[in-house]
Amino acid sequence: MRRSASRVESGSDVAAMESKALRKGDGYLLTGRKYFIMNAPVASTLVVFAMTDKSLAHRGISAFIVPRKSPGVKIGKIFAKMGIRSSVTSEVVFDEVRVPAENLLGHIGDGFKIAMDTLDCGRISIAAQAVGIAQASLDAAVQYARQRVQFGKPIADLQAIRWMIADMATEIDAARLLTYKVAHLKDLGRKHTYESSVAKLFASEAAHRAVDAAVQIHGGYGFLKDYVVEKLYRDQRITELYEGTSEVQRLVIARAVLGK
Repeated sequence: MRRSASRVESGSDVAAMESKALRKGDGYLLTGRKYFIMNAPVASTLVVFAMTDKSLAHRGISAFIVPRKSPGVKIGKIFAKMGIRSSVTSEVVFDEVRVPAENLLGHIGDGFKIAMDTLDCGRISIAAQAVGIAQASLDAAVQYARQRVQFGKPIADLQAIRWMIADMATEIDAARLLTYKVAHLKDLGRKHTYESSVAKLFASEAAHRAVDAAVQIHGGYGFLKDYVVEKLYRDQRITELYEGTSEVQRLVIARAVLGK
């Protein structure tokens, strides 16, 4: 029987963060629980965001460097995921973890800015991941379409298949160029919040359409684990969720365009 997972209260709403760090002597006392932390069980060091002043909402968030083996740091539930299974994702529990003052990253209240800067960079990586998944889907679809014979000829000769492949190739090229553009801006040290959201949004959704078309081209075989498109279909879905959902990317983009 399936069990419902415990609910996460904050997510994209960082002001709802419940983890807190209270000043205690020459350091801080960290308490709380983090969800969906990728590779936490194998990490040696964690960067933890916690409220140091709840009354300031997101301006009251600070960041701390915490060794994973610190007393009070515990790995909670390991999540069974739809895809990206080579990376382990878990809860992390902080039970009155003592953090030295020198482990504060930046200054008190810098946490939100640090998180947003990190997301700007992280979204470039997700865009690149999505492009890779989409390209792998196209490669698999092309190979299968050339080999699969129906009505006396390869299905690659059928107009319906050709149009799907043409759409996939076009969107993948566009997603790749958007990703290259924002990566170049990052290398130049220029602000790229808008561009990283654009690249992440378009690439992840283009990958969604690409893997869907690849499964369709494979027909019933695309539903089998024997074929790589089944795995790509599952792996792609997370690119529209982590480092900010597609809905959050649209908010970021609209805010930049509207100048607010």
